[in-house]
Amino acid sequence: MLRTASSPDSLRSRTPMITPDLESGTKLWHLVKNHDHLDQREGDRGSKMVSEIYLTRLLATKGTLQKFVDDLFETIFSTAHRGSALPLAIKYMFDFLDEQADKHQIHDADVRHTWKSNCLPLRFWVNVIKNPQFVFDIHKNSITDACLSVVAQTFMDSCSTSEHKLGKDSPSNKLLYAKDIPNYKSWVERYYADIAKMPAISDQDMSAYLAEQSRLHLSQFNSMSALHEIYSYITKYKDEILAALEKDEQARRQRLRSKLEQVVDTMALSS
Repeated sequence: MLRTASSPDSLRSRTPMITPDLESGTKLWHLVKNHDHLDQREGDRGSKMVSEIYLTRLLATKGTLQKFVDDLFETIFSTAHRGSALPLAIKYMFDFLDEQADKHQIHDADVRHTWKSNCLPLRFWVNVIKNPQFVFDIHKNSITDACLSVVAQTFMDSCSTSEHKLGKDSPSNKLLYAKDIPNYKSWVERYYADIAKMPAISDQDMSAYLAEQSRLHLSQFNSMSALHEIYSYITKYKDEILAALEKDEQARRQRLRSKLEQVVDTMALSS
């Protein structure tokens, strides 16, 4: 068909001549709609072929990086790796979570596992893995960011207690490490079990450890800024904190509720 400059392939040739009758439920389409569907099917097949080609390349790249990912996960989920001892704070925190589970009669192992995962691996390590520029003076480009997101997703799946179900429509970042995740999950479980078997940390030892860490890093942090953040948290949840201090026997012996009330009153007068 010949077209002149004054009659281009405009909206008139691609829009329905009759609008759909929504009230009767009848849908009328322009004849080019079938071609649109055909083009869409062809595009879907093309996209699938491209995805399969890139998945092969991704698997090859994954094989190159496998050792480094394994070393990272093994280092994180180890109580004593390459001569580095487990920080006392981690043992103290995990024991506290176990004590709270016993106190509230929570015997489901998955709940305890989830608590510990949310406190340390998922709250701290995932952020470091996805954002290495927070720790190192490096530039993270978009390609590196995409790669680290895959590693971070694998890390999160390794900490999960749910079954890792995959299908043909699963995203490639899930498929890449599908065979490795069961092994990584066993590392996480072993890590938590090894920490539970370690000797308990007393309150005195923990206080001494924190005092030593504060002394070592005294010049690196602003204590007033930290105190302000703590105070902001206290003012937001003042009633709940005061009620908890009133119920706790050790807090009552040390009169922590009245001391905290004095701090709040003093800060209110100075503000």
